[in-house]
Amino acid sequence: MKKKHLITGITGQDGIFLTSEILKNNPKDVIIGTSRNYNNSNFKRKLNVLMNFETDDKTIQVAKVDLLELTTVKNLISDTEPDYIYNLSGPSSVYKSLSDNNQTYREITTIFNNLAIAINDSNLDCNFFQASSSEMFAPSLSALSEESKLSPRSPYAEAKLQIHEKLQLLKGIGNINYSSGIMFNHESEFRGDQYLVMKIINFALKVKTHKKEVLKIGSLDLIRDWGYAGDVAEAIYKINVENESEDYVIGSGVGHRIEEILNIVFEYFKLNWKEYVVVDSSLLRKGDPITITCDPRKISSRLNWNSSTSLELMLNKCIEFKLKITD
Repeated sequence: MKKKHLITGITGQDGIFLTSEILKNNPKDVIIGTSRNYNNSNFKRKLNVLMNFETDDKTIQVAKVDLLELTTVKNLISDTEPDYIYNLSGPSSVYKSLSDNNQTYREITTIFNNLAIAINDSNLDCNFFQASSSEMFAPSLSALSEESKLSPRSPYAEAKLQIHEKLQLLKGIGNINYSSGIMFNHESEFRGDQYLVMKIINFALKVKTHKKEVLKIGSLDLIRDWGYAGDVAEAIYKINVENESEDYVIGSGVGHRIEEILNIVFEYFKLNWKEYVVVDSSLLRKGDPITITCDPRKISSRLNWNSSTSLELMLNKCIEFKLKITD
């Protein structure tokens, strides 16, 4: 039977890959998406990169919706009656939250609260997925799992933790399966230019065109679990259709130094990054852990999900997409 999937923040990298993942598994299902900055041609162009068939306006319905307005969210839920909800909306920059902490905190928590109230008021029977963040964890030298200690260090992480804890209280109430994916760093060709990986790629492109510039990096030694957004979307889909109220960490389980990213990207362009990159430790966040990696054994054993895209392949996908759109 045809199902309906509601994706908030559908035009972000996770929303685009999730849309593709849903339709790959259920091409007749209907997807309803919300976005604050919806551009139909841009969204369809990115989606067509991932899919080998055209979609129509009946299969994917996207609209500008202000999720901070409770009445609007109530109308959205009652009008669409989705079988599956994926809450991917809200600010995603940790660094930005340090300068606009009140706005970031308010947006993340208000969007979730409005959705929870609307679902409850409509007596909806659905599965709900919440995008949580590895930023919630306390610093640790060990790989982080669902049982690891939580201790947020930014307004962004504090808001994510508040929602994560509220999610635990909602489990078992009504006919709703509340699940979350605690997501580690993941990138893709659709990532915004303000994030580190894209900054490095864009800088290398400038250097390749003989623009003599300098790129400042806070550290070469920070280790992060960088995955691919396409793999993460597959995990999100599996978690939400499982019909169990469970939390899972989503990551590759492999840590990589920032220097490795520089090596791969600059090698692609036959350049030596050491001629252009300067380390400036003042760019680091205070208390930022040296290492953040994931222990994905739970999702691997229960849902048979494993990250399948290597760091090098992910970076090459990003580079080749950038080259294609800049030609």
